[in-house]
Amino acid sequence: MSEYFDMTGRVAVVTGGSRGLGREMVRAFAREGADVVIASRKQEACDALAREVEQETGRQALPVACHVGHWEDCDRLAETAWSRFGQVDVLVNNAGMSPLYPSLDQVSQELFDKVIGVNLRGPFRLSSLLGRRMAEGHGGSIINVSSIAAVEPEAHELPYATAKAGINAMTVGLARAYAPKVRVNAIMPGPFLTDISKAWDLEEFEKRAQERIPLRRGGQPHEVVAAALYLATDASSYTTGSVIKIDGGAAASPG
Repeated sequence: MSEYFDMTGRVAVVTGGSRGLGREMVRAFAREGADVVIASRKQEACDALAREVEQETGRQALPVACHVGHWEDCDRLAETAWSRFGQVDVLVNNAGMSPLYPSLDQVSQELFDKVIGVNLRGPFRLSSLLGRRMAEGHGGSIINVSSIAAVEPEAHELPYATAKAGINAMTVGLARAYAPKVRVNAIMPGPFLTDISKAWDLEEFEKRAQERIPLRRGGQPHEVVAAALYLATDASSYTTGSVIKIDGGAAASPG
């Protein structure tokens, strides 16, 4: 089956690509032969991972500072990637944020707009720009990173959950809009122990995991890699408009 996961000659753009799930996807794509564009807000973090990827795999890694909540940054990222490589075969909309707030009535317009911008508006803009070019060329794959908050939202993450529900809807719509040459799917993770988990009360999380997650633990970043490779490559040639839940069984609702 290895030929189905071969990414030789392909170019993958990963937002939020310098850490967490995005970092693992970048490394996996490069190991399978892809050149990668690492997009994140901090240039230094992108530069550091680009050096690591090039030294480990020999593939080209282009670091690009990009705030996907800013429309013009999305335009610049798409143009920079296309100008450098002349193609983009895989886009992973992974960048996300879910800031804390004391109560729903104290969510400011600024916070709400920022969460929607990063989690939904940016993926829409990038998918529209690169999806059109993929459809006009030889096709490609768009992978959106959603969250189980989209189907089981909680009060402490409602703007984020709203944006991720939009991502699920957008995934289906884009799959229809850019068919048949572009496949669009989503990964819907549950709680993963990435950089963001450093802000959690891990003792309380472990207690809740024992009670509410059938696999009784949080996910590790590498555990999303197989799904990302599946959706990025010919292994998923008949899969589009799908939302794949990877959550240890945490969410009762389907994708």
